[in-house]
Amino acid sequence: MAIRRMKPDQFLGLLGETRASAILRTPHGDLAAEAMCSAIRGGFRICEFTLTIPDALEHIRSISEQFPDVVVGAGTVLTADDAHAAVEAGANFLVSPVVDIDVIETATALGVASMPGCSSPTEMLTAHEAGAPLVKLFPAPAAGVAWLKAVLGPLPFLKIVPTSGVDLHNAAEFLAAGAYAIGFVAPLFAAEDVEAKRWDVIEERARQMLEKCKPQTVPKG
Repeated sequence: MAIRRMKPDQFLGLLGETRASAILRTPHGDLAAEAMCSAIRGGFRICEFTLTIPDALEHIRSISEQFPDVVVGAGTVLTADDAHAAVEAGANFLVSPVVDIDVIETATALGVASMPGCSSPTEMLTAHEAGAPLVKLFPAPAAGVAWLKAVLGPLPFLKIVPTSGVDLHNAAEFLAAGAYAIGFVAPLFAAEDVEAKRWDVIEERARQMLEKCKPQTVPKG
């Protein structure tokens, strides 16, 4: 089966619509596929395997082929070689924990979206000017939502995606504060649930998290 290819602007549209992604980081490569399948059954349409997972590229390829309606990306992309390998495996977006201009430019050349990790307004603007359509807030500052609001005041054009520190209880707050989308990592894929193969627990948690990400309507009257 052909792997779904998505242009950066199409990916941005989907991410802006769904407002959340499932991000898996685990040392258990043999459990990674089942863990991600649980999140997909729970409703996630965008998922990310970090390249620190054993056989991560094979998981990217497998899930991309198995679920044509799901967009799969690679995380912890640190070099241009990582970027090439991930896209070859089927990744439609590349996420990094740091700002690396070479990775951003490689992603652009390969026709996929990049999302470098940034912890300051200066890093975010640098990544944006280098061509990154998204910036990942990483690591999460202690001020959390207040920090996000403060940055978006003078830099409203940034599409900021908080990941670290986002959970079921504060996801809606981050989105209301202006986050373009959010990424769920350990709070979705709790290590003890992955190791115990509690796939039903991860699936139900995925549903709950996505419910929190739906736009909130304000009653009239």
